[in-house]
Amino acid sequence: MSDALKHECGIALIRLLKPLEYYKEKYGTAFYGVNKMYLMMEKQHNRGQDGAGFASIKLDVDPGERYISRIRSNESQPIQDIFAQINERINLEFERSPSIKEDVSEQKKRIPYVGELLLGHVRYGTFGGNSIETVHPFLRQNNWMHRNLIIAGNFNMTNTTELFQNLIKLGMHPKEKADTITVMEKIGHFLDDAVRKQYKKAKAAGLNKEQASPFIIENLDLAKILRKAAKDWDGGYAMAGLLGHGDSFVLRDPAGIRPAYFYRDDEVVVVASERPAIQTVFNVPFEEVQELDPGHALIVKKNGTSKISQILEPLERKSCSFERIYFSRGSDAEIYQERKDLGRFVMPKVLEAIDYDTENTVFSFIPNTAETSFYGMLEAAQDELNKQKNEAILKEGSDLTNERLEEIQAHTIRTEKLAIKDVKLRTFITEDSSRDDLVAHVYDVTYGVVRPNDNLVIIDDSIVRGTTLKKSILKMLDRLNPKQIIVVSSAPQIRYPDCYGIDMARLEDLVAFNAALELHKERGTYNVVEEIYHKCKSQLSMADSDVVNYVKELYDPFTDEELSDKIANIINDESITSEVKVIFQSVSDLHKACPKNLGDWYFTGDYPTNGGNRVVNRAYVHFFEGNPARAY
Repeated sequence: MSDALKHECGIALIRLLKPLEYYKEKYGTAFYGVNKMYLMMEKQHNRGQDGAGFASIKLDVDPGERYISRIRSNESQPIQDIFAQINERINLEFERSPSIKEDVSEQKKRIPYVGELLLGHVRYGTFGGNSIETVHPFLRQNNWMHRNLIIAGNFNMTNTTELFQNLIKLGMHPKEKADTITVMEKIGHFLDDAVRKQYKKAKAAGLNKEQASPFIIENLDLAKILRKAAKDWDGGYAMAGLLGHGDSFVLRDPAGIRPAYFYRDDEVVVVASERPAIQTVFNVPFEEVQELDPGHALIVKKNGTSKISQILEPLERKSCSFERIYFSRGSDAEIYQERKDLGRFVMPKVLEAIDYDTENTVFSFIPNTAETSFYGMLEAAQDELNKQKNEAILKEGSDLTNERLEEIQAHTIRTEKLAIKDVKLRTFITEDSSRDDLVAHVYDVTYGVVRPNDNLVIIDDSIVRGTTLKKSILKMLDRLNPKQIIVVSSAPQIRYPDCYGIDMARLEDLVAFNAALELHKERGTYNVVEEIYHKCKSQLSMADSDVVNYVKELYDPFTDEELSDKIANIINDESITSEVKVIFQSVSDLHKACPKNLGDWYFTGDYPTNGGNRVVNRAYVHFFEGNPARAY
């Protein structure tokens, strides 16, 4: 993606089902779980680089011994920082007592982080800065082992204000108005209530306070707690939690917006945001890694038994397609093919734009994530070239000479790597004119491979704001003097904000939105902009179930092609001599390419939850009123 955009977060949960001595004997180390967690987090580093956190729980420790450990970092290399600190602590304990290197029980007793239950998180901050306090996992502490709660997740709630008010009604005093805090406190409230009820049952059964503890552990119904806590949540989430005594869970939202995958055998239960992380780290085949169903939770009890429980009634499945296009790790077998299909399906529009002149067209991509779609586009281009060769041969008929046949066969699809990002370059000057000149050099260009009359087709994952295209990429490509620059987006036009995790909160930041505004100005229909504002504002006081997305009316008068042409005009610059055209994927072809991930609200405005409609209307009101605040 040429535009800078915040990614998703990633979660990783590991529950070791055997004693630590088992892993020492079989794998040579009692730090098996810690090592695997490091790999799980690094394999999902693509999902979050602003911060990382790790927490562990030791099972069956004696009173007075530390059983919960947590470490977080917001350094520039947070995963490396975390595990460097863990490794330093391990080496320190080994230096103090060399004898514990072979004594697993002493390692567990004396070294933090060496436990049977592990939780990792990698984070991209969507807003609110990147202080260490915003880095997951979050910890809710209590002297009762059962009431300790650790939470980490990949989520955004659209109704944080409502959830915050609900906590106040429960008599609580939350320390801040953030969705992570409100979610954790809501779970914590019902966890406290469930523990109290189980304690009363234990007393009624004649158990003393010490005997009540194992009774509570055995009878605590985590699924029931989650049902009560999640009842009013509106958002996209894959949320993991650990209880101090050793129960754990991963819960996925009812529309399946955020992903979660799991694997279990007789040694481990593993959960991650991405399937390839589990496949690679635990060396298991694709078919053995399962997807957690929407509205369901994977619950692992302290005794090691695990089950899938329905927590909320599943909605129509709307898994995030934007995540498949860009944010997910492309080594997943399904995602790899889907991204290739995205390139293949957009090719007919490209061929039309170049008038089927493959001989005088150079194909390329904007590094690096668009490369897979580029391969799909090339396969479609090769199909077209084969068709052209067959037609040429048939046209020659009996007059076909060997020389002419060789000439026809020599025609190949021309592909080059043209845009190379200079990762060392930093725009250190903030003064606008100077900074724009520096930004224009963020990418290097490959000279000498594009002829003056060539078409240049370059595919990108998506076009969000268009800023990097306008200020850097198009100017760079124009230096090659092509006849025409065609920018292809493997995603449709992004017209609406996301409110479930991806950092697209403001309508005015979206180039498609600005294109619609410009078209209304040109056609003398700009009055509808204010009309939509009044409709959106009237919705803000209504119940979520009654809210309608009125922002759709802004786009209704225009075809996709009209908006694409206007976007091309916006990202163009008077200094660019080449003709510039922009081609977007269609929504129908997106669905064909990603049939299991039909969440398309940023393209269509069809939000999977009621809160999404409220967010988009609020975002429009903020735009019209010049309010820079986020809509969620």
